[in-house]
Amino acid sequence: MLCIFIQCQPKETQKETQKETPKTNTSKTDKTIKVSSKIATLSLAEANRLSALPLHCMQEEYPNKLNQTIGGEKDLQSPKVLHPAFYGCFDWHSSVHGHWSLVSLLKQFPKLENSAEIRVKLAENISKENIEIEILYFKGKFNKSFERTYGWAWLLKLAEELHTWNDPLARELETNLQPLTDIIVQGYLDFLPKLSYPIRVGEHTNTAFGLTFAYDYAKTVNHIALKSLIEQRAKDFYMVDANCPITWEPSGFDFLSPCLEEADIMRRVLGKDEFKTWLQAFLPQLADKDFQMAQGKVSDRTDGKLVHLDGVNFSRAWCLYGIANEFPEYAHLKNIANQHINYSLPSIVDDNYEGTHWLGSFAIYALNTAANVQVD
Repeated sequence: MLCIFIQCQPKETQKETQKETPKTNTSKTDKTIKVSSKIATLSLAEANRLSALPLHCMQEEYPNKLNQTIGGEKDLQSPKVLHPAFYGCFDWHSSVHGHWSLVSLLKQFPKLENSAEIRVKLAENISKENIEIEILYFKGKFNKSFERTYGWAWLLKLAEELHTWNDPLARELETNLQPLTDIIVQGYLDFLPKLSYPIRVGEHTNTAFGLTFAYDYAKTVNHIALKSLIEQRAKDFYMVDANCPITWEPSGFDFLSPCLEEADIMRRVLGKDEFKTWLQAFLPQLADKDFQMAQGKVSDRTDGKLVHLDGVNFSRAWCLYGIANEFPEYAHLKNIANQHINYSLPSIVDDNYEGTHWLGSFAIYALNTAANVQVD
């Protein structure tokens, strides 16, 4: 496994470091800020295409990666027995965010193809009885850290999406899911005070990503304790960071950008002026209107690890759109975000289950974020 370890430098050495760091990811272009001609959008046609991915796998039990600790023979059960709600799409977290994808698309496109089938399958999977069994798994002796914090974050994103969907089915599913949602929230409340250092990698355990979706949930449902804790812990972890080495990214298996995920959570927890000051110290090159960032190149989409780089393109895009949306002086980042989406989006609907079981969710979240960007 190839990980990226970030060593951030004190702010007082920032100017010296900027002079010494090779600008390998920048190039001189026209000074006029222009959004790429092909702007990423989520149309009904695109929604129909992307919805087919989780719809196909949400009740597909195998292949499956359980990621479990075996405490005894009773733990040797099939995925559907252990996780009757979230057994499809290869692993638990992909199943969870596959359900999120379908809820998100139904909210935006009531006339989505196969909407009736999607509704039936959502109701079948997120039933009261199935969630009760999921809860028993989380309460198991060896399962306290199961899916921490990546799967936790996606579960809260699903809960948030249901909470904001004005539909009778949403109320039913939200009610059914709530006991598991409460367990995940309590998991954050118990774990974050004990985490001495953030995890700065480009895969599942990235702390900044885990904080971001949990913060969105806490803010949406007004969970004061969770929201306050995440604000404090994010500042504890990241407030004095400077000169993030984004030129080291991506690592070979990344689907998250350690630098940009950190910026994504800090954008949420800091005031606008405070964030701008922080970002100038942390990623000063983003302010350069000539800044460029090459997309993550995927050499083999049949390789479950190498295809992660399609994911890094989508997650980079949603982080960049987030900054551009709030701060007009960073509008040039829309170009880079568009380029990243346009590189990977055409390639994720094919027969390569290694990518298709999860990449649709990343594409949808990136496109949702793009929809919030006002094009100049």
